[in-house]
Amino acid sequence: MVGGVAGAGGERVAMAPTSLSPSRASDFMQCPLLYRFRVIDRLPEKPSAAATRGTLVHAVLERLFDAPAVERTAPRAKALIPGQWDRLRQSRPEVTELFADDPEGERLAGWLAEAERLVERWFTLEDPTRLEPAERELFVEAELESGLRLRGIIDRVDVAPTGEVRIVDYKTGKAPRPEYSEGALFQMKFYALVVWRLKRVVPRRLQLVYLGSGDVLTYDPVLADLERVERKLHALWDAIRQATETGEWRPRPTKLCGWCDHQAHCPEFGGTPPPYPLPVRAAESGTV
Repeated sequence: MVGGVAGAGGERVAMAPTSLSPSRASDFMQCPLLYRFRVIDRLPEKPSAAATRGTLVHAVLERLFDAPAVERTAPRAKALIPGQWDRLRQSRPEVTELFADDPEGERLAGWLAEAERLVERWFTLEDPTRLEPAERELFVEAELESGLRLRGIIDRVDVAPTGEVRIVDYKTGKAPRPEYSEGALFQMKFYALVVWRLKRVVPRRLQLVYLGSGDVLTYDPVLADLERVERKLHALWDAIRQATETGEWRPRPTKLCGWCDHQAHCPEFGGTPPPYPLPVRAAESGTV
C-alpha cells in the first residue's frame, strides 16, 4: 500500500499510499497510529477468537450456495462447519493458538457450538432456497481519476431479473445502536462506490445481516451518497499521505484500545513505536 522511490541523490523518499480497503480506511479513522502499525510496520497480531469464528461462518455461508437450492438447509450448513474449520487451520495455522491451552477440547467445542448458533440464526433472517447470488466473496478493485485504487471483498452480490443490484455483508457480531449505524454503513457505501465506478450502476440496496443479534440493516443509496464517500476517501488518502511523508502518526485513544494488540508500542500506554522504516520530510510551512 505504501513504498518508496529513489530520489535524485539516491535516498529513499516515502510515497503516498496507492490503495485503500474498507478495513484500512477504518483503521486510520479509528487511530492513525494503528494504521501505521498494521500497514507500515506490519506488526504481528494474535488471532482473535471472535474474528476467526467470523471467518469460519463466512466460509460456511459461502459454500452452502454450492448446493442446489432445495438442499440449502440449516442441518446441511452446520454439517459444513467441521470441514471448513479444518480448511481454515490448514490455510492459517496460527489460529490453532486459540486453543493451545485447551487439551480436553472444551473451549473449542463451545466455540464451534457458537458458530453453529450463528449459522442457524441466519436461516431466520434470509431464505437461501430463494437466493441465487450473482457473486460470492467477490474481490473488487477500481481506480479513481486521482489514481487512488479502492479494493475489497464483498460477501455476496444479488442481481434481480430487472438488473437491480443488492450488496450483502454478513456480520457475526451484534447490530450497532442507531446513532452508530453510519459507521457500520461506511464499508457498504465503500463497496457501492466501487461497483458504481466499475459498472456505472448505483446498487439498489445495501444490506448488513447481523447474526449476533438477529438484525438486518438496510440502506438504499443514491448517487450523492457515493460522491460524498469518494470525497471522504480522498481526504483520508491525503491525510495518510501526509502522515507517511512526515512520519507523524498520532494515536487516538478510545474504548477500543483495550482490544489492541499493540499497547506495548503505543505512547498512550507508555510504549515506544518501532523505528520509522521510511525517510521523512519536514512539514511544510502552514501544514497542519
